[in-house]
Amino acid sequence: MNNLIVRAISGAVFAFLIIGSIIFDDLAATGVLSVVMLIGLIEFYSLFKNHTTIDIDWRIGTTAGLLIFGIAVSSLYDQLPSYLLWLVLPIIFLMLLTELWRKKKNPIINGALLITGLIYIVLPFSLLIYINYLDQFLDVTNDIDTFQFPLIAGMFLMIWANDTFAYLTGRLFGKTKLIERISPNKTWEGTIGGIIFTIGVGCLFAFAINTPNYSPLFWIVSALIIAPCAIVGDLLESLLKRSLKIKDSGNIMPGHGGILDRFDSTLFTIPFFVAWTSIYLYSLA
Repeated sequence: MNNLIVRAISGAVFAFLIIGSIIFDDLAATGVLSVVMLIGLIEFYSLFKNHTTIDIDWRIGTTAGLLIFGIAVSSLYDQLPSYLLWLVLPIIFLMLLTELWRKKKNPIINGALLITGLIYIVLPFSLLIYINYLDQFLDVTNDIDTFQFPLIAGMFLMIWANDTFAYLTGRLFGKTKLIERISPNKTWEGTIGGIIFTIGVGCLFAFAINTPNYSPLFWIVSALIIAPCAIVGDLLESLLKRSLKIKDSGNIMPGHGGILDRFDSTLFTIPFFVAWTSIYLYSLA
């Protein structure tokens, strides 16, 4: 089957799973995103399994990541007292302490990469679940019976619009390389196409889709934030994989690769989108 068709079908199934769970219920979304986070975390640490100088144990990083993520999400849903979030710091230090007994080369680099996995994977997914939880209970219109399109679903659609149309525009019109040493197939034409379509989706949310909790200005600014962040996030993982001489982070998604290959733009975008959303909501208080 043509790779483009496989890519489209795989992407559509994945998008349905993510968006469907978000629209259905915040707990369903939390469950799905938790599984995606776990797979992404394992993929990240597994990127270094064949490296000649780096030797990290994916089980240590994954265990620490799950503990931190579990504490954060459980405290959000009032299953654990919020003061237990202070346990995150000891967990990180204990994770680093394991390098004392592993007796591997370059323990500083190994420890730094264990922390990087927490920052790059666990933190964005924790923020994503937090902002989705907040959105579920936000209602500035006091109209709880009217369906309102979920906030993070809008974020995902803008990111995917950027990825999809940058890819398609680049295939059709791409001539001028963006940063060839990092990603030889990305072009300025594709990048501009992705930005234009991202802004278009932002305008759609601003003026055509029911999101009364968020003004048109919010969605337009969101699109202007998401477009460059998605591009940089894609390039950042391309740099990581090229440095490690790896094509894909995994093979769970036919035509795409691994979870990190599908979420590269999202992981970098989430902190900026959550920061902007928090500033916007605080300004309304």
